[in-house]
Amino acid sequence: MFSLASFSPRVASCILAGVVTLQGQPTPSPDFEKLAFAPRHAICYRAPVPLQIDGRLSERAWTAAPWSDLFVDIDGTKRPPLATRVKMLWDDEFLYFGADLEEPHLWATLEARDSVIFQDNDFEVFIDPDGDTHAYFELEINALNTVWDLLLIQPYRDGGPAVHAWDIAGLRTAVDLRGTLNRPADRDEGWSVEIAIPWTMLAEAAPRRTRPRPGDQWRVNFSRVQWQLDVRDGRYAKRPDPKTGKPLPEDNWVWSPQGAINMHMPERWGIVQFADQPAGETATPFVEDRNERVKWALRRLYYRQRDYRAAHGRFAQDLSLLNVRDIQVEGLDFKPTVQVTDSLYELQAAGFDGATVHLRQDGRVWVTRAQPLRGAGAL
Repeated sequence: MFSLASFSPRVASCILAGVVTLQGQPTPSPDFEKLAFAPRHAICYRAPVPLQIDGRLSERAWTAAPWSDLFVDIDGTKRPPLATRVKMLWDDEFLYFGADLEEPHLWATLEARDSVIFQDNDFEVFIDPDGDTHAYFELEINALNTVWDLLLIQPYRDGGPAVHAWDIAGLRTAVDLRGTLNRPADRDEGWSVEIAIPWTMLAEAAPRRTRPRPGDQWRVNFSRVQWQLDVRDGRYAKRPDPKTGKPLPEDNWVWSPQGAINMHMPERWGIVQFADQPAGETATPFVEDRNERVKWALRRLYYRQRDYRAAHGRFAQDLSLLNVRDIQVEGLDFKPTVQVTDSLYELQAAGFDGATVHLRQDGRVWVTRAQPLRGAGAL
């Protein structure tokens, strides 16, 4: 469950005014038993000067920044036919994203802010600053530079909801089209997206309620929605399923594979580490936080608890009922415990470097560390 007290008054008022739940029928737990925990990771370097947001990634800071790996299909099993990649930068005011999308048919229709942008081809950003899978941000943008920004209190699987009244104050976006929009008669090259998100907004859900420090790591992912199109009467139209007449399902291509057709599993997002130096100088190594592996081990138990409750009407009070012994964490003696009531539970496991990792029934995961006694010293 979430508490309005955990948000600033501005965000709390948005929640009360604009909560919308988009979830439909309950979805089964993804089959993660055969899925390795291997999130993609990247370094976000400093922008030496503020960027001009014009959609073109030609400034020196952008050209020095490394491209991400090419996007893959959302379940990680196929290579998309069109290339998509992204860059990241940051400074004291903004977190910047730049994306390049190969596209032979530039198409977009939605012009009103907060339209359901993924009904067009789009580019999407997902950010969970503190990595607890709750209170995370989503931003979608199409080739008309129309945006949809929303706050998720928690994933839809855990009850949502989405807060559509939440807008990113000070957001700057631009697109640059390499071709002509909505003109089927020619062949286009693609489009690029440039986004600047103020830290004043992201800090709402960030550790310490502020912009990151060098070395901090945030959970982030990117998605590209791509519809199959036909040309009818000189205009683009979504390709119908010959059996139903409804549009064929959209493709979803992502930076870090989700393992299921569902972006709202923040535990599957990639990991971005912030560096203090500009891109092009000495490369900053990525430092793995091994407690992310402990979180993933507990997440597997979370999904097993969901399935157990669906089958038995209650949560398992004995982890042996969830076959806990077949879940292992390399380099750690993984021995989780659980506390259960009729409707709640909390999993705990000792992690690395003196950490304890927690995960509860609504999916929230967090890490605590024992605090040394104040004034303790030699006698």
